[in-house]
Amino acid sequence: MNYLSRVRFILLFNIILFSSFACNKKSGQVSESGEQQQTNTSGSSAQLTQLDSVQVIDYVKKHPEFKEHEKLVRVFYRDRDWKLGWFKKGQLVPQANSLVEFIGRAEEEALNPKDYQFMDYPKMFKDYENTRDEAERLKKQQEIDVALTASYFNYGSDFYRGIVNPRKTKGISWRVKRNKIKLNKALQTILKERESRYPYYEFAPLHEDYKRLRTALKKYRDMQAKGPWPEIPEVKSLKLGDNSPVVNTVRKRLLLEYDPAKASSFSAKTDTVFDESLDQLVRKFQEINGLAVDGVVGGQTLKAMNVSIDDRIEQIVINMERWRWIPKRFGDKYILVNIPEYMLRVYENEKEALDMKVVVGKTLNSTPIFSDKLEYVVFSPYWNVPASILENEVKPAMLRNSNFIASQDMEIVSGNGKNLKRISPSSIDWANVNGKNFKYLVRQRPGPKNSLGLVKFMFPNEYNVYLHDTPFDKLFSQTERGFSHGCIRLEQPAKLANYLLKDKPGWNESKIADAMNAGEEQWVNLKEKIPVYIVYFTSWADADGNVHFRKDLYGHDNDLKNEYFN
Repeated sequence: MNYLSRVRFILLFNIILFSSFACNKKSGQVSESGEQQQTNTSGSSAQLTQLDSVQVIDYVKKHPEFKEHEKLVRVFYRDRDWKLGWFKKGQLVPQANSLVEFIGRAEEEALNPKDYQFMDYPKMFKDYENTRDEAERLKKQQEIDVALTASYFNYGSDFYRGIVNPRKTKGISWRVKRNKIKLNKALQTILKERESRYPYYEFAPLHEDYKRLRTALKKYRDMQAKGPWPEIPEVKSLKLGDNSPVVNTVRKRLLLEYDPAKASSFSAKTDTVFDESLDQLVRKFQEINGLAVDGVVGGQTLKAMNVSIDDRIEQIVINMERWRWIPKRFGDKYILVNIPEYMLRVYENEKEALDMKVVVGKTLNSTPIFSDKLEYVVFSPYWNVPASILENEVKPAMLRNSNFIASQDMEIVSGNGKNLKRISPSSIDWANVNGKNFKYLVRQRPGPKNSLGLVKFMFPNEYNVYLHDTPFDKLFSQTERGFSHGCIRLEQPAKLANYLLKDKPGWNESKIADAMNAGEEQWVNLKEKIPVYIVYFTSWADADGNVHFRKDLYGHDNDLKNEYFN
């Protein structure tokens, strides 16, 4: 073959090769990995990997039930270059059936499955599998993909963020750090397209306390299915050794909650004597419900026993909802105060490091529910009297007794530092004083009479609420401890100070004790800021499965029930 013939042959070969490639490209499609795939024109599975924004928006707009999360749907597909998420090689991924299954079991999460079952997915999946027309098959593929994504956001938003938005709902006081879960990222985790430390891929909750309440919900619903708890007649008191027909009603009521197996065979029991076994049951009930543990049925104990199982289930449900508002992580080290429990706990690396009783705000001066970061400790603090206390308490006291301020080791000052001036109480026209026109500061000097005690723990916030010591230690012997003006009084402040300063050079137990009793104010910055969460849970379950209930001290349960169940 001469030179010219060879050139002609090469040109002809390239033309044929290019034509073949172009034909294949036109009839085939590109996989997610970039590999060429041949379209199967016989009607078997084909993969359409692309959507576009118009298709997504149009589909969501046609289904009002998905409208709320249209933005999330768009962001999810935009971030993946509009590729399908729920199909691989023309087949539904297993997570599709998992989502449908979890939505069907939403009641286990105290959610209503009907709020998410807008689409008949089993039928949609079957229709897709049975469709042989390629164009129709690809259309169904697109619709199923967008519908599954939108359904996940409907369900996931309620499951991970809550049905009620506490920051946008009037009457619900909750300013704890937000749960900022990104549901579009969570869905990527579910589809195994990204790694995460959180168990989104299992459609799982984020907190162990939530899981325990979920288990408790099933337990109490199972009890509810067997009928209501018996109502105990009004009695002044019943205790160990007493003989009364009411004893059996008490026994049955407690067995139904704590030992259902025994309760099922209880009807034949006729013993009306309050014996040791019942005394133990009563004491267990009292301890779990935050009551005085004396074994006596009457008063608050009787009232708590007569709360219906329906009401207890509602209480569990709304506290599960509160856990959905909690951030994914509290932090490696943090302080948690649960107002209805009157307890403070410190956690480090997910383990409890210490706990203590607290006194919280009374109903009219409720402690706010919020989170912040503890920054410093103040030993031998001054107490600056708030304007509200000045007007409502100090002023009336001064009008009755002109020596009141001096008797409380208080002083009136203006200015600060070198410019500090002390003002004589007798120079004030107390009859016309109010919280707005008083231009001075009333403060209580450091010492044994100081309302803040010997130390306070500061996390600057808009509520002017903090943790502090108190000279009124007797209050901690009470089971209900709502006595303060909003701040949180600590049973063992020195214990908390030692914990917070244990890694700070120069500080030890002896130096802390000296600083607390020095009578001179001293501020100490922490090496690291510690998150503080002041929360409101009226029900929780412990590691042994016992379900605890507390009084709705500020009426927040009722406010949340009105939103959640209506």
